[in-house]
Amino acid sequence: MINRVGVLGAGQMGSGIAHVLAQQEMEVVLFDIAAEQLEKAVAGIAKNLERQAKKELLDSRAIPGIMARIRTTMAMEDLAGCDLAIEAVTEKEALKLDIFRRLDGIVKKEAILASNTSSIPITRIAAVTGRQDRVIGMHFMNPVPVMQLVEVIRGLATSDETFAAVAALVAKLGKEMAVSADYPGFIVNRILIPMINEAAYALFEGIATVEDIDKGMKLGTNQPMGPLTLADFIGLDTCLAIMNVLYEGFKDSKYRPCPLLVKMVEAGFLGKKTGRGFYTY
Repeated sequence: MINRVGVLGAGQMGSGIAHVLAQQEMEVVLFDIAAEQLEKAVAGIAKNLERQAKKELLDSRAIPGIMARIRTTMAMEDLAGCDLAIEAVTEKEALKLDIFRRLDGIVKKEAILASNTSSIPITRIAAVTGRQDRVIGMHFMNPVPVMQLVEVIRGLATSDETFAAVAALVAKLGKEMAVSADYPGFIVNRILIPMINEAAYALFEGIATVEDIDKGMKLGTNQPMGPLTLADFIGLDTCLAIMNVLYEGFKDSKYRPCPLLVKMVEAGFLGKKTGRGFYTY
């Protein structure tokens, strides 16, 4: 049974995961290497809970208890007693592999190790541990407290027991599960990120302006926002990293990153988080 969960990475995804876990009465240990990021995460979770209360999605009297269930730490060793550890750090393979190697030697042998990776094969991540049967992908959508989907990805050696435990957790969180085979990009980003990349090509080739590309897709296909707006929200560096995973994983030219996307990332124009991407903020 999963009662205590470690979350590695206190960014937007990690803090959102910690939020929904604590809201469902689980003990959470939130790890990050930066004290400032942990403070920002806790403040953000409290603010989001207050927002939920104002919308009458949550009883405000429950907020102190939820916040009390979230413990922060800069020492990975503090995750030793967790039943499940969910990695939610930057989408860099070398970093993720290093974290899983370290986690494998820290958490109890029966604990499950999960990755929130949006594109990197789970089998490859599991291979650096001594518990491949207990490694799985849990790809939450952003923003985590709002979005209802969790992609669950089984590695080649993921056991039925591990899958069942994670499926039960997803249900407990009140979310829906979509199960994907373990190939680069899984379901959502296998489809979504090439669409964003193609939108960047449409701009690169002078087919239309940023505004008209987004207007065409938003109004023409009934999407809540255009692909270039969405790219800015996701982060162009993240979009490029996923395109590179797809390109390298499938060796198919249809996944070649748009040169404009590459140049923008090189220039540091990463979207909303840097104040400039396809739009200026």
